[in-house]
Amino acid sequence: MIVHTWGILGTGPNGRGIAELVASKGFDVIMWGREDAELDQARHHIDLALENAIEHWSITEAEKRVILGRIQFTTDLTKLAPADFAVEACILSINEHKELFRTLDQICRPDVILASNTSTLSITEIAAATGRAGQVIGCHFVTPMPKTRVVEIVRGLKTADATVARVSELMGLLDRVGVEVYESTGYVTTRLIIPLINEACAVLMEGVATAEAIDTAMRLGFEMARGPLETADRIGLDTVLVMCERLWREYGDMKYRPAPILRKLVRAGNLGADTGEGFFKYDADGDRVKTGGVPG
Repeated sequence: MIVHTWGILGTGPNGRGIAELVASKGFDVIMWGREDAELDQARHHIDLALENAIEHWSITEAEKRVILGRIQFTTDLTKLAPADFAVEACILSINEHKELFRTLDQICRPDVILASNTSTLSITEIAAATGRAGQVIGCHFVTPMPKTRVVEIVRGLKTADATVARVSELMGLLDRVGVEVYESTGYVTTRLIIPLINEACAVLMEGVATAEAIDTAMRLGFEMARGPLETADRIGLDTVLVMCERLWREYGDMKYRPAPILRKLVRAGNLGADTGEGFFKYDADGDRVKTGGVPG
């Protein structure tokens, strides 16, 4: 599969993380967002992420300019027509997903694969809204996208073997390991990380330990790059809440029932690193501010 240009739909942490990764690997990107303000924020966060990479000697200033130069921002869906591969990374209901893919089906060339980064919705149901069900697939990039090497490649009921093979090849070009999974709400990574985050919330609420202590114990005890509460902040607490609710609705298992403190923080608008505060506080660059985290 020859892919020069990616169409990326969504300006949140997932969409911009994929855009940063893809552009850094030499692909052109057309990023779609619903509003100019969303796109401005996405551009700002990508810029911050690349500045951080410069500070850690991962890239040069010249490389940063080249990466940013590969990303085009638009609110016009029809601008995705030249894309050779399209991936959606929006927080939407199943009906909104279907409508978006129905529109993409009309805009993109017949040979283009349409992918979704969703971890909880049915690829089969999304694909049914298009005229190319065999070319619709799940590509669940695990956060943080530029650093995490695994991508869940998700088969819907009608996803063709050729589509899986082509996407697996594409993931290899991104230096990512594609793990093939069959459609099941939460797949592997989300289904396992959500109970961990939820239980960390319960431990915090019960006053067993502070947020800082919980994350330190898990980071050092199990060699995690981040503890479960900071992981939730980085994903976005609103996104975590949606994941919990969808898994709870699908499986009816109490381990997925959203912890009250998670709902409380989302209602307060404390959504994590993007808003500057979640379980922990973050500065304008998205770095942790050492304050100990929220009380239980």
